[in-house]
Amino acid sequence: QVQLVESGGGSAQSGGSLRLSCAASGYPGSLGCMGWFRQAPGSGRGWVASIRPEGASFYTKSVEGRFSLSRDNTKDTVYLQMDNLNPADTAIYYCTASTDNYCGESSVSYDYWGQGTQVTVSA
Repeated sequence: QVQLVESGGGSAQSGGSLRLSCAASGYPGSLGCMGWFRQAPGSGRGWVASIRPEGASFYTKSVEGRFSLSRDNTKDTVYLQMDNLNPADTAIYYCTASTDNYCGESSVSYDYWGQGTQVTVSA
């Protein structure tokens, strides 16, 4: 059974930083694209960023230049460094993974999901 376990959520002030981690386990092989979605109160789940196994990364426009993805394939772990946070980044952040290397912006592109971790940014 594949599990994605997120950690690193919490609270920060505007302009601050947080780093999220997501460790995958139970997949018999190498995972493909991994990434993050987020869901703010009263909103749907939206794509944030994704990264391919070789390191190519993609970001939604609102986080470009502030968020950075990295990946350790030996540990099946992905990291989301979030800098210059603002209150609009407040949401539950969900780690996701696909069995192939396509990094889509739709949730249907992904096969596995974590339970989510709360990020709260105060003004």
